Amino acid sequence: MKFSEGEYSDINAWSALKRVVRNYRNSILLKYCMYSVLLAPLNDRKLRPKLWRWMGIKVGKDVFIGYSVWIDIGNAHLIEIEDDVHIATGSLLLCHRKDLTDYRMGDDYFNLKYLKEKIVLKKGCAIGMESIIMPGVTIGEGTVVAAGSVVTKDIPAWTVAAGSPARVIREIKEKETSA
Repeated sequence: MKFSEGEYSDINAWSALKRVVRNYRNSILLKYCMYSVLLAPLNDRKLRPKLWRWMGIKVGKDVFIGYSVWIDIGNAHLIEIEDDVHIATGSLLLCHRKDLTDYRMGDDYFNLKYLKEKIVLKKGCAIGMESIIMPGVTIGEGTVVAAGSVVTKDIPAWTVAAGSPARVIREIKEKETSA
């Protein structure tokens, strides 16, 4: 088996065991979050957010998490979800990726280091079904990410973003006040 020397060279037995136990526990919790219909009325807004907190994710109040939402369980502590966020079914929150900055012809892909970066979902944003949120992304307050989007860069507050890669397609206007 081939391992990335940069990624695994300084791990000792104790830290490896802790990591295995944490990831195993998180994977069991994630499986419940993704597929369980047991206590279905409570899953989206009560149980899943609570279980995600147990996995190390910072989750605010009144967060909705749909079925089959995948997270980067080994880097769960890098995910921050503020109040009133909506994450639809089938989405993926990914906090790590290979660093291709210095990757050249003839290099061994397996020896590339991983970049681990935080994901922040700001207050009231909504992530559409089957969307992918890549490492290092902040999605602004009130933003709507359309279904099937791949978010590779920050999205500003109060916008609608769509596509692969996601780009802003319109701004959300303020409510008109009646006088």
